[in-house]
Amino acid sequence: MSHNLALAQNHAFDLARTLMVPVVLFQVDNEFGVMVSSEYDGEEDAIVHEYDPWCPAH
Repeated sequence: MSHNLALAQNHAFDLARTLMVPVVLFQVDNEFGVMVSSEYDGEEDAIVHEYDPWCPAH
């Protein structure tokens, strides 16, 4: 796992827990982004993982 991916995953999980809403971690080219799931309208194939604060085991 790359350092950038691990960092992005940690930030995505923290953001989901802070906002208490599901967020998606997505990748475009070599960059990662995180946003609230309900606002994401990008490519489904770009999603790395969805973090749901109500179901932390996922």
